[in-house]
Amino acid sequence: MSSAIALPVLPTTPSDSGAAAATERVSALAGTYARAPITLVGGWGADVFDDAGRSYLDFASGIAVNALGYGDRGLQAAMHAAVDGGLIHASNLYHTRPGEALAQWLTDHSFAARVFLCNSGAEANEGAFKFARRWARSIAGGADAGAASAKHEIIALRGAFHGRLFASLAATDRPAYRAPFRPLAGGISVIERDMKDLDSAVSAETVAAVIVEPVQGEGGVRVLDPGFLRELRALTQDRRVALIFDEIQCGLGRTGYLFAYERAQVEPDILTLAKPLAGGLPMGAVLMSADIANTIQTGDHGSTFGGGPFVASVARYVVERLADPALLAAVRENGQWLGAELGALADASHAVRTVRGVGLMWGIDVRDRAAEVVRAARERGLLILTAGEHTVRLVPPLTITRGDLERGVGMLREILA
Repeated sequence: MSSAIALPVLPTTPSDSGAAAATERVSALAGTYARAPITLVGGWGADVFDDAGRSYLDFASGIAVNALGYGDRGLQAAMHAAVDGGLIHASNLYHTRPGEALAQWLTDHSFAARVFLCNSGAEANEGAFKFARRWARSIAGGADAGAASAKHEIIALRGAFHGRLFASLAATDRPAYRAPFRPLAGGISVIERDMKDLDSAVSAETVAAVIVEPVQGEGGVRVLDPGFLRELRALTQDRRVALIFDEIQCGLGRTGYLFAYERAQVEPDILTLAKPLAGGLPMGAVLMSADIANTIQTGDHGSTFGGGPFVASVARYVVERLADPALLAAVRENGQWLGAELGALADASHAVRTVRGVGLMWGIDVRDRAAEVVRAARERGLLILTAGEHTVRLVPPLTITRGDLERGVGMLREILA
């Protein structure tokens, strides 16, 4: 267990009672997160530890980022080697070997011909929207500027979460996130997860792209049917509309396949990645087909830190680990076991309505508020997430052992009994 560390003394402010002795802790961080009342300082395997020395089994893994768990010796060695390499940052005005090598690895192991590297999932989706519009306008109307400008709309699906920047927020189906920041970016719509609705909405003349999460994470851990995805692929190809797969949460091994599109046997035109990509360091990526990439021109997009040599070196190690066939097979096997255990839990507990998921990405629909289940789990030493008001989300490290999975399911049984 990691030893406790000394935390800085934060300023205090008087409480509403006005009593001099009654003070509350104040953080200098902006209040954009409702943080749990614990301070994490270390971790090992699938467990993390707080500054009071208490351990928690982590079924949240940094919101699906820490795919290799905590204290991974290979990841630590990769970070040290990247530091010892001497080049932490270099402008994208120059080539660096780590960035080139990572992009080459990603294209070698996917449908893609080119890669754009950035810093986060939301950035990756914003870039994907721009690249899709650039491509769509290049094929629309030829010299007819009016026709080209008309083909610009982006369509997302009901339940989608694609980020909280302006364009990605417009494609995110969370009214509470959207309302304070209207008007949002234009030309972006949310359509029902229904082929009849999509058939009506996807116009060859006006739509540039459709963006889809093969497994919707924040929207309730909803696994989109492979048949639905194949129909959508056929529709978009017929109407010359780019298909974007957002695999920021469900990609890179989470479903038991390196990419979730492999499970569905559907290749998109653009794929966005982030979360586990660099082992906890900030990195996102946009993978794109040759048709999309060939329309991009110098100056169309940029990122000061995207694909820097330090982060790219670490990401290369991570993706090679996550592509290991033995690891992916273990994710599939453990996922099947976890799904069966959660199904039995649902049958035995009136607190659970249903469960759904794939690989090591599962949602539990509960009758009470999901936030209350998350709080109760934390008090018992288990970290889990919400995915909507009545859905609990489980995304443990991909390297988790069966014993730790059994331990976590046992805690869930106690909480939901």
